[in-house]
This record gives sequence, C-alpha cells and structure tokens, in this order.
Amino acid sequence: MLIGRVHEHELLEQKYHSGKSEFVALYGRRRVGKTYLIRAVFKHRFTFQLTGLSEANLKTQLENFNYAVQEQHPLLKLNPLSSWMEAFQTLKKIIEKSRQKKKVIFMDELPWLDTQNSGFIQALEHFWNSWASARKDILLVVCGSAASWMIHKLINNKGGLHNRITLRIRVEPFTLKECASFMKYKKIQLDHYQLIKLYMVLGGIPFYWDEVQRGMSAAQNINRLCFMSEGLLSNEFSNLFKSLFNRAERHEAIVEALAKKSAGLSREELILHTGIANGGNFTRLLHELEESGFIRKYTPFGKKNRDSLFQLCDFYSLFYMKFMQHTKRTFERDWMKMIDNPAHRAWSGYAFEQLCLMHSNDIKKALGISGVETSEFSWRSTLDTTG
Repeated sequence: MLIGRVHEHELLEQKYHSGKSEFVALYGRRRVGKTYLIRAVFKHRFTFQLTGLSEANLKTQLENFNYAVQEQHPLLKLNPLSSWMEAFQTLKKIIEKSRQKKKVIFMDELPWLDTQNSGFIQALEHFWNSWASARKDILLVVCGSAASWMIHKLINNKGGLHNRITLRIRVEPFTLKECASFMKYKKIQLDHYQLIKLYMVLGGIPFYWDEVQRGMSAAQNINRLCFMSEGLLSNEFSNLFKSLFNRAERHEAIVEALAKKSAGLSREELILHTGIANGGNFTRLLHELEESGFIRKYTPFGKKNRDSLFQLCDFYSLFYMKFMQHTKRTFERDWMKMIDNPAHRAWSGYAFEQLCLMHSNDIKKALGISGVETSEFSWRSTLDTTG
C-alpha cells in the first residue's frame, strides 16, 4: 500500500501517459522511500529494472546488468559486456522487442553505476540524446540517494544531459498526518502526543517508522531504536552522510555546528565554526544540505536577505547530536533517564518548533486562516547568546 505521495503519484502517471519519451529523476534523503514509490506506482509495468551496486567496479556493474537482463528477459541472447555503450545497446534491443505501450526503464542507485573512468554518463547521454528522446514510448526513471551526484552530475548537468530531465522529484519525508496513516495501516495505536514525540526524533522517514513496534510507548521505541546496541538508528548517522555526499565530513561539520545553535548561524558564523574555506565549494556544501532536507535557509523577522541564517531541520540529526553522539549506550533505561532534564526540555522546544514550521500550512488550515497571507519565523531571543 502506498501511503501519501498523492502528488508524486499523479506526476508519474502523467509522464507514463504522455505522448512522448520522458526522463524522470528522483532524489532525496536516504531511507525516504524513493524506490518504494516507483515500485508501488508502476508495479508490473516495468520493461527493465537495474539497481547499481555499492562500491563495485565497472566489471562487476556490467555483470550485474547482464544478470538483470537474463532474469527479466531470459530469451535475449547475451554476450559479456566490456563497456556501458554495449550495455545500452542491449537495452535498446530490450525496448525494441517490448510490446508494451510505454517502456518503463527504472535505474535505481544510479550514482553507484558511475564508477571512476567507467564512461557511464557518456553512454547514458548517448542513449538518451541520439535514440531514446527521438521515440515516443520510453519512460526512463532514475533514482539515487547520493545527493552530490544526483544534483551536480544529473539534475544540474552542464554537458550532454543539460535540460534533458523532463521531471525532477525531490521525495520529501512523510508529514505528521502521513506518519499517523502509516501507523494506522500497521495497526499501531498512538495518540497525538506519542506521534509528535516520535516525529521529533524520527522525522518523517518511512524506513524509521516501519521499525516502530506495537505495544510500546514513544519513549520505549526511541530507547530501543536509538540507545540499544542493536537499534536501527544507533549507527545510522555515520552511514547517512557517507551515502549521500562526497567527503561527507565537511557536511557533518556544518550539521554539528548548527546543532549547537537552535536559532541558526549565518554563513560567516558557519565558516568560523567549521573552519571550511569560504568560496564556491562552501556554497555547494550548503546547497547540497538544503536539497537533501538537512538544513534550511531563512531570514529572521525584521531582517534583510543578507542577514539570512542557516538552521538544522533534520530531526534525527538534531537528536543524534544532542543525545546520541556522546552517550554510552549500555543501559536500556538510558533515554528514560534523560527525559526530565534541561537538555531534553531545550531540545523538545526546538524540535517542536521545527515540526510546527514544517506543518505551518496544515496549522493555518486547521485554524481557518489558510486564506490569510502570513509569514513564519523561528523564535530568536535577543537575550539568548547560547542557542
């Protein structure tokens, strides 16, 4: 069952039923449900699917391609592949033999296919520009969690794929309402307060919510997921940024600096706190974190654009930095012991504010003021210098 994603579903169906070939790119945070969305929408309508292999060389990736062809099109005669140009020639044969009205080609974890000196991007460009785009029956859907690659090598490509993407979808985390629907679907009963407490730790990441257990309170689930040695999220942070970004320690440094200042930091303050040099590369790091939903840029009330601040808005990253990073995870009761202290109260206020900002349109609708033009701002006391 597909929870939420109504708008994304409609967009994908429009591209499926269009009268021309379409090139669709999905990107977003790790575990946000990109692959699940595509498979739930297209189900049995795929002509070919391929998933890239993590940290595999060109030879292994091409072998994996042939295995996928063999499994999905067993009657097609195959030869060992030596390049991606040859692989895309095979893909052409698959498309030409297909009787489907629209040939849906799904390439998941696309950045992993682009190994060093593999020629993958050039082969993809040639396949699309010289052949696929001239047809009217191809829907090429590509997906990847590696934000750096997806943003700079595909979506903002300056070479042969420039402006070739006909639809880009940034898959966002679930809203609070969608998380509630997910829990109802799983027959897990949680009141609004418990849902909010979980959201303030898990954010709207479906993969995390799928691990919530029936019969346990929000605090018990948080303790099990985050503070038990076998908990899903106990080591998630170290893998999260490495899977998304190149030289991820720079992105982590920015997130760590922002976690210490709830109201946010200016660009100049971030440079000072992280030690990262000012310039185009720093701008790129901030852009990647924004596009991946980890930070947001906003202008404080009464200030001008030049006074904009960057603020950490990823719930799990904030929780990790506040409570998990330096906590020895040995006792099952750890989180219960941390609940009633000043650090917990400060975090709760910040996380709840972020939750409200994220759902401001829903709040306005519930208050009956959705038709009124408003602006929302983070609270920033002029007396508060500690964050």
